[in-house]
Amino acid sequence: MGELMNEGPNLGNDFDLTQFYAIFFEEAGENLDQMEQMLLAVDVNAADDEELNAIFRCAHSIKGGAATFGFADVAELTHQMESLLDKLRRHELKPTAAMVDVLLESSDALRGLLGRHQTGGGQGPSNHELVARIYALANGGDAAGPAALPAPAPAPEPAAPVVTAVPLVQAVAELVVDPELTAPATPAGMPAARPAQGERQLDIHIGPLSSLALADGIAELFRDIPGLGQIERQSTQGDTHRIFHVRTGTSDADLMDLFTFHVGKDQIRLEPVVAAAPAVAVVKPAAAADFGFFDGAPGVPTESPAATAQAPAGDLAKPAGEAAATGGPAPAATAAKTDQRAGAASAGLESTTLRVSVSKVDQLINLVGELVITQAMLAQKSRDLEPSVNQALLAGLADLDRNTRDLQEAVMSIRMIPMSVVFNRFPRMLRDLASKLGKKVELVTHGEATELDKGLVEKITDPLTHLIRNSCDHGIELPADRRAKGKNETGTITLSATHQGGSILIEVRDDGRGLSREKLLTKAREKGIDAPDSMSDAEVWGLIFAPGFSTAAEVTDVSGRGVGMDVVKKNITALGGTVEIDSAEGYGMRVSVRLPLTLAIMDGMSVRVSDEVYILPLASVIESFQIKPKEINTVAQGARVVKVRDEFMPVIELEQVFQVPRFEHNGNSPIMVVVEADGSRVALMVDELLGQQQVVIKNLESNYRKVPNVSGATILGDGKVALILDTSGLVRRSRH
Repeated sequence: MGELMNEGPNLGNDFDLTQFYAIFFEEAGENLDQMEQMLLAVDVNAADDEELNAIFRCAHSIKGGAATFGFADVAELTHQMESLLDKLRRHELKPTAAMVDVLLESSDALRGLLGRHQTGGGQGPSNHELVARIYALANGGDAAGPAALPAPAPAPEPAAPVVTAVPLVQAVAELVVDPELTAPATPAGMPAARPAQGERQLDIHIGPLSSLALADGIAELFRDIPGLGQIERQSTQGDTHRIFHVRTGTSDADLMDLFTFHVGKDQIRLEPVVAAAPAVAVVKPAAAADFGFFDGAPGVPTESPAATAQAPAGDLAKPAGEAAATGGPAPAATAAKTDQRAGAASAGLESTTLRVSVSKVDQLINLVGELVITQAMLAQKSRDLEPSVNQALLAGLADLDRNTRDLQEAVMSIRMIPMSVVFNRFPRMLRDLASKLGKKVELVTHGEATELDKGLVEKITDPLTHLIRNSCDHGIELPADRRAKGKNETGTITLSATHQGGSILIEVRDDGRGLSREKLLTKAREKGIDAPDSMSDAEVWGLIFAPGFSTAAEVTDVSGRGVGMDVVKKNITALGGTVEIDSAEGYGMRVSVRLPLTLAIMDGMSVRVSDEVYILPLASVIESFQIKPKEINTVAQGARVVKVRDEFMPVIELEQVFQVPRFEHNGNSPIMVVVEADGSRVALMVDELLGQQQVVIKNLESNYRKVPNVSGATILGDGKVALILDTSGLVRRSRH
């Protein structure tokens, strides 16, 4: 920040603003997300003042940053949005559904414009028609208003922002605004006609300026901050100076704090108006410019004693009690508020977060993974040491084990982001889709704070999008049909996320028509799929995952092509997850997606088969037990089953699956490990349980090739490679 302050007047010419692009685009995206959520939540019949103010602030922040970086198309669109939102929050207009629609459409347009600038695409296609619709709504028309915008009215309404040579610090002007000053506007929305006692008249001289439009930021402050004061008139001197004649009760120090985020402190002169005809002083150009971050900095002009003496006695010389009685601030209170504001400003500038690129986090995770492998190697070697002789060394290794696990969990948590990142994009999508289909749908979310690895969040978004579209299109009935069935005409889609052991469970539920068993069986037979009546409900529901399978009566732009559910299952399975369906005809449907919390490090159970070591995901392991060969039964086609508590379970011999050579000294596999996946359980025959350990998952497909029934590989403590088994693949193998 010190380098920024030292640049002085060269900021608009030689200062490289591109270094701040990443921060601007990220914050603009956050503001758009927040604005979209608040627009979706607005009740047009009883809009809350604070909601409208918050939406306005989001648009205002984007406009300020866009003007700073010279993105004229973004600044133009957000300026028109600001005008409409300003009239809404001042109660000059009543919110309507058309206004919400056009603001949401503007949000989409802004995303496109910002995306073009972020990728270096430059100015995007014109949004003149959208700007015209916003202008029409802001001026009492409708969305189908004039196609062309009339020329903007002269002052006092500020003109569209000039996007050249605007100080960078304009984007953070709101950081030092007193919270009391940013309270929601009164229902009247306008300043009082006569000044309250304790207010004073003031001439604010701004100049010299390279463009008089730079002073528009000062005018916007008086418009946007209730209680700051009122501009009674403004005038210009030549091409470089502007004078605002204002009535305000705010102290000079507070005004300077706000103004210096728009122009340099040496370009501002506050002159109290005394008696009837104050003389207008001409501001002399300063030798050097300063941004006014610190009072009393070298080169900053100080107020002369004469100027201080000209201040109205009613503002500075009143006793504390009298000032309180008349509504003016007491000196002590004013000083305390100034100190408080300065503290708040410094606290706001000192960010509590740090923006780090994903590549650096991934590199850190890889290094921690290597540390886990090294720690496992040391732990394995230490088993051969004599405890009595190497007590101190073994204690140190135990501490290393504990600290390595804590470090691994801390590093993994850096990549964990809340599911709200995914959930927040669905209300808008569902609103548009329900409107297109003529349905009434409410989205209910639970567990937004549940965290998942960033890589998984990005990959699960598309499958969840399809599931929700599917629920809205196929599940939720039309309002008339729901009323005929005795249901609420507004359908409900519930999206939830919860942690269960080492995995996360995401559910999409709806209270619509549910799946029809007969309809699915009929459709499957038409497609040539073997579908006997003896199939269980779970197997029938699973038919919708068949490629090209669709129950839609006709193909629309929403669904009906049979492309989607098979891709959903394929994508979720590729992430090491499972998907299950449960339904009741006439009551609704539930799709459950279970995913591992991370794709980098997991807890596993290591098992030995002959001389080979395999890793089973611990989340899939249910139990293990010893058996005798005679307890295994052979059924049709050579399949083998074992009886576990009155239940017959398929048996999979890993030595046959992976063709492991069996030597005489190995003997037979006396241990069964029960694993569960896709709602089914199988028993794996192994020789020995080696124990539980953390393993670093290495992608086998990118380093070698895809191997059936194997989801990855890891490096053991002795340096050998062990395969991580795909329990879902093994379960599917047992079915066939």
